Amino acid sequence: MADRIVRGQVEREKTKKKSEKKPPKKQLTEKQLKTRAKAEIALKVILILGIFFVMTLKDSEKDQLFTQIKTLKTEITQLNKDNDQLEISIQNSLNLNTIEQAAKDLLGMQKLTAKQTRYINLPKKDYVEPRVEEVVVEDKKNILEKIIGIFKK
Repeated sequence: MADRIVRGQVEREKTKKKSEKKPPKKQLTEKQLKTRAKAEIALKVILILGIFFVMTLKDSEKDQLFTQIKTLKTEITQLNKDNDQLEISIQNSLNLNTIEQAAKDLLGMQKLTAKQTRYINLPKKDYVEPRVEEVVVEDKKNILEKIIGIFKK
């Protein structure tokens, strides 16, 4: 029983120490509560406005990128058209009739007439004879046959 009493006193002392450690809470006045509520509301409004601002900023960036992509696509199609036209003009300029016409107009060239053509006879010694090469095909020989061939020479 004495043991219980001691325990009871120890527990009371612990609860007294705990209650002594806690400072008494300040009672907030009604005015302070209203100002705190107004500050919380203002903070929430600012936070919501900030979120909307970030969202509209992202949307405007998306719109700018979209317009940039659109202009680049139109530029690509225009360049492809120009490229096709240049290919057609190159093919037309490679035509023999076009080359002949350019030679006449730009360079003042003319086709030869029968009077401008001369035929000459050359003696046979002035002819160029094609060179005739001898093709020597060597059979593949093994090492022993090559050595024997060296001693025979």
